[in-house]
Amino acid sequence: MLQQVMTAPGIIEYNEVEVPKPKKGEVLLKMMTIGICGSDIHVNHGQHPFTSYPITQGHEVSGEIAELGEGVDNFHVGQAVTLQPQVVCGKCHPCRNGKYNLCEELKVLGFQTTGAGSHFFAIDASKVTPLADGMTHDEGCMIEPLSVGVHAVRRAGEIENKGIEGMNVIVLGAGPIGNLIAQVAKGMGAAKVMITDISKFRLDKAAECGIDICINTMTADLGDAIAKHFGPDKADVIFDCAGNDITIDQAITCSRKGSTIVTVAVFADLAKVNMALANDKELCMTNSMMFRNEDYIKALELVASKKVTLKPLVSKHFKFREFKEAYDYIDANRETTMKVIINVQE
Repeated sequence: MLQQVMTAPGIIEYNEVEVPKPKKGEVLLKMMTIGICGSDIHVNHGQHPFTSYPITQGHEVSGEIAELGEGVDNFHVGQAVTLQPQVVCGKCHPCRNGKYNLCEELKVLGFQTTGAGSHFFAIDASKVTPLADGMTHDEGCMIEPLSVGVHAVRRAGEIENKGIEGMNVIVLGAGPIGNLIAQVAKGMGAAKVMITDISKFRLDKAAECGIDICINTMTADLGDAIAKHFGPDKADVIFDCAGNDITIDQAITCSRKGSTIVTVAVFADLAKVNMALANDKELCMTNSMMFRNEDYIKALELVASKKVTLKPLVSKHFKFREFKEAYDYIDANRETTMKVIINVQE
């Protein structure tokens, strides 16, 4: 079988290797689709701080069960599945308390350990989640980023020991993760959801996905838009999915006293934050990191119930040997690209 290997930033090779044999408790997956995310792009440019080379990529994936290892009886050959790409120690304080997404020794497939970028991939069955009936492999490889959105929305609900139901929500940044968080918030019962960006293309995509309030902050004042759509009570929760000084300042400045800000984006640089204003408003400022199994299950439910739509986010497909062309396409079309997918078996 073929295995993709990035030997250095922007340099991709394909090696012929043996098909792995699933060990006890593992399953062998026939890989079908791989989604490329922003972190993968950082690896391609040599800008990911926690990735060294060579590395096989692939963490947003979908596949089919090809073979069951000894002791695995809860799956069947041919079953469509996705996987959770976290490798955790199981021993540290977060792991012992069910927060394995915060594992002190966390490794992620495609970054700190071998990803699923090959024709076949063996993995522990506990990391595999079946897709809902009728779900496509394109949708399957987007369950991972959708689960990031589910976890972030749940983090907001945890602040008041309740869910997102009935809350007014603002999402800053309408890229793939921001789009999905806005959809999840709406799908999980938020009263009103506003999404902002400076890209008309991304805002149009958000509208296509059912987000009712789409604000271009290049042409509209965010404070005025909040007053118009939410009134004097403003928003209950603001998600920062852009991750820069402009958006975190918008979140703090435009927030209501006592409201919640959730940072989801990875800040490329140290942020300059107006902590005096945050303190004056007694804001609850929290963060969200990856996902857990319950987030995967909820993500699948949201897609199956059509409360979240994923198809509009697919920008283009490439064949397995066209990984480099896929990255080049993203670089050349950054402003009009949402999700690029690799068809592994082509």
